[in-house]
Amino acid sequence: MLAVVQRVNGCRVTADGRLTADREGPGILVLLGVARGDEAGDADLLAEKISKLRIFSDENGKMNLSVSDVGGYAVIVSNFTLCGSYRRGNRPDYMNSADPGTANRLYEYFIEKISSLSVPVSTGVFGADMKISMTADGPVTLQLDSEVLKQKRRG
Repeated sequence: MLAVVQRVNGCRVTADGRLTADREGPGILVLLGVARGDEAGDADLLAEKISKLRIFSDENGKMNLSVSDVGGYAVIVSNFTLCGSYRRGNRPDYMNSADPGTANRLYEYFIEKISSLSVPVSTGVFGADMKISMTADGPVTLQLDSEVLKQKRRG
């Protein structure tokens, strides 16, 4: 499971022309890609890590605070293109993306998990044509991979 996390100071999502998220102030935008073979454990690892990432500045200007520490939020948007392969040619293929049923189930599970970790959540709509407007803060952008988090725990 892949996530791109962007620290924001406001985020708005419309899905198929309908407003689904409209947040102001400090928060994070999470673009979430579900790959073939991903399971609930992958969502657990990412949600726990993302909820605790210290990417917000404290009173000394050091990135020591999490999204919860600053009273922030997460806007979570499904994004199968994160699993795209660009190794051959110029047109990415998405063969590594999970099938839509599995991806939607794990996307919803991830939303529930991060919500249970005291992070208020707004979302896009799975499979919809979405437009995202956000004010990047920093910019601070991280890419996370559940496979990397699994390796860390093993070793």
